[in-house]
Order: sequence, then C-alpha cells, then structure tokens
Amino acid sequence: MKTPHKSIFCNPKFRWIAMIAGLITAISVSSHSKAETFEGMDVKVAGKGSPVIFLPGLNSSSDVFTETCESVKKEHACHLLQLPGFAGQPSLESANGDFLNTMRDSIIHYIDNKKLKHVVLVGHSLGGTLSLMIAIKAPQLIGKLVIIDALPFYAAVQNPATTADAMRPVAASIRDGMKAQAADEYRKNAINNLQGMSNNPDRTPTLIKWLDGSDRNTTAQAMYDMMTTDLRQPIAAIQQPILVLGAWAAYKQYGSTKDSTKAIYAAQYAQAKNVTIEMADTSYHFIPWDAPQWLVEQIKTFTK
Repeated sequence: MKTPHKSIFCNPKFRWIAMIAGLITAISVSSHSKAETFEGMDVKVAGKGSPVIFLPGLNSSSDVFTETCESVKKEHACHLLQLPGFAGQPSLESANGDFLNTMRDSIIHYIDNKKLKHVVLVGHSLGGTLSLMIAIKAPQLIGKLVIIDALPFYAAVQNPATTADAMRPVAASIRDGMKAQAADEYRKNAINNLQGMSNNPDRTPTLIKWLDGSDRNTTAQAMYDMMTTDLRQPIAAIQQPILVLGAWAAYKQYGSTKDSTKAIYAAQYAQAKNVTIEMADTSYHFIPWDAPQWLVEQIKTFTK
C-alpha cells in the first residue's frame, strides 16, 4: 500500500516539494578556517572583511558553499553554518517540533554573540527561507540578502490561492508518512527525488551519502515547516535589498520556461520593496555547483 508521502512525491505535479529536498557534494573547507559548534550548528569561518553568512538547504552540508566562499573570502569573512540533523550533523531535539523558527532564532543568537554588523545572508533553498525569516524578525542585524532558488511559499507554486492553513493537513500527512515508512522505502523515494537537483549526475553518489547522514525526523519536520510557512506578505517588512537567484532548467521537461518560472518568482516576491530577480540559464536547483562563476559574480556585484 502506498503511503501519502510516496504517492505525492512520485507525481511530477509536486516537483516543487522535491525542489526543497536537495543535497550537495562535500569538499573540505580551507585549512585556514576556524570551526566551532553553536547551538547545534557546525560553524566554519574563513576569510576577512564584512561578514557573509551562508545557509544551506534541506539535508545539505554547508560545503555547498565552499567554492563560493573561496571566491569571495578576500573581501568577506565567510561564516558557513550547517544546520543540525543534516548531512552528518547531530540532530537537535528541541528543533524537531518547530525546526524553522528554532533555527531562525539560533542564527540570530549567533549574529548577536559574534557582534556581527550589517550581515549579508546568502541562503539556498531552506536556507533562503531562513534568511527571509531572520530579516523579518531582526532587521537591525542584516544588510542585504541573497536568496538562491527559494520562494516565500513553496506550496503556492501549484496553487497561488492556497494558504498555510489549507496546507497543514497535506503537510502533516507527508511528514507522518515519511516517519512511518520502512527504511529501505524511505531511502528509495528520497534518492528518486535527488534527480534534477544538479545538472551533473556524477554528484549523485555523494548526494546519497549526505542523505544517509541526515536525521529522518529532522527532515520530516523541516519539510512540514517549509510547506506551511507563507512569507509572501511578511516580506513586505524587509527594507534591505534582496537579490533572488532562480533556476528553471530542471523543469523544462514539464513545460517550464525561463520567463514563466521568473514570473512565479515575481509573483511570490511582489510585496518585497527592494528586490531584484535573476535567473540562471542552465543550472538546476544547486546553483552553487551548476553555475558557480555566475553565482560569485552576482554576489560580488550585489555586495559592493
């Protein structure tokens, strides 16, 4: 018998769910970086200059941004944060009931603790959602935001009229189905959802490694939170400049075009007062790997 989780993830109509389920290949951070743990997050710092905090996505290692950091650390101090429960980082029990809000507050605590000023947040996927949430709650700490392939409300891709309340029973069914699945079935379905995350299929074995290192309960709760968090109206409070970098090529086979995908982004970010949206030409979801030079150029130009 199919679980709700399995059936919905196998349906191409719901590729937007897989969009937030990306993983990334890990490579080592520069030996000159400093590492520590802060409220369950693994933290690596490299470079000097104005602070840039990099936030990876669901089940991802902070190493998704290692190459990006290498390219900008002459001008910026890179703070690479890996969230608990993902890609080998131990899970945090206190986050498994409300993952996004817990992580938002922990990152704010980190910025306060390190006395960082005018921080640039660079967030990919779930990390992009967290970046928006941080800027909404603690605007005095943030200078600019770079949002990489993330939307204010993922569930509205298929139906812009849907609400967080309407999505809660659907999201709960998916979360509970993920937790209830047999281990081999869960892993099989999760591996299937790695397809289309990067345009380089050679990444897949390492993506699976990061999947195997992620805590299922953390992943399930984070998915639920993402599906029931609607920031389309709250982002109106963000005064800081926002650069949104989107990807569309993975959805070309489903009839998407660059213009039609950009229109989705424009609609979701319509309430943002100072937003620029740029679309990668050939990248899939993992822009830091699929279009690394383009990403670095966008960040450098935006942060000057």
